[in-house]
Amino acid sequence: MYSRVLLKLSGEALMGEASYGIDPAVAISIASQIKRAVALESQVAIVIGGGNIWRGLSASSKGMDRSTADYMGMVATVLNGLALQDALEKSGVQTRVMTAIQMHEVAEPYIRRRAIRHMEKGRVVILAAGTGNPYFTTDTAAALRALELDAKVLLMAKNRVDGIYTADPHRDPDAQRYLRLSHKEAFERELRVMDASAFSLCRENNLPILVFNMNEDGSIVRAVSGEAVGTLVAAGETILAERR
Repeated sequence: MYSRVLLKLSGEALMGEASYGIDPAVAISIASQIKRAVALESQVAIVIGGGNIWRGLSASSKGMDRSTADYMGMVATVLNGLALQDALEKSGVQTRVMTAIQMHEVAEPYIRRRAIRHMEKGRVVILAAGTGNPYFTTDTAAALRALELDAKVLLMAKNRVDGIYTADPHRDPDAQRYLRLSHKEAFERELRVMDASAFSLCRENNLPILVFNMNEDGSIVRAVSGEAVGTLVAAGETILAERR
């Protein structure tokens, strides 16, 4: 079991079957899985995206100032963070939302040592507003915070994506899922694990990345427990899953 994890959730994870916004029932379901992970005495920090509400890059491509669009995206992640906090606390999990942009009325400012202390006390820390800087994705924020907080693994929870494949499984019927591969091989094969800047941070600091499908029941708990779920990017030999 991993003693401390950084869980990256996309904003779309909170939408459920809707096309926009937050589905409270989905938030409660995610909170239930996180509660089970905390019960294993694993320390949990979460970085959450905002794509269910706002996409800065998309708005920028349509003429909006890139920095303004990205700051709006950061605010969207705070909305998601507060929704997830509400769901977790209704499930009985102590939670703190910390933001890279100061919003004293709704969240604590992100301070590394304070975040670590919260986790040591068994609280789930939700890290919102990305890095606090435009031009950086929440993937990059997740990699950065995982390294700052000494997480043992970066858990990339994907929607309906169960790992990394040798090719696009929707286009290539012979594509195989990796159970494990190295950062170097993922880079050399140009496998899109996450945002390039985020992946470079993980690769340079040898931070393990676990890519898995969060829509499978109990997948977050299994990932925190160290079970063979999804694809693990870490040092060691490459292992492919058996063909179905």
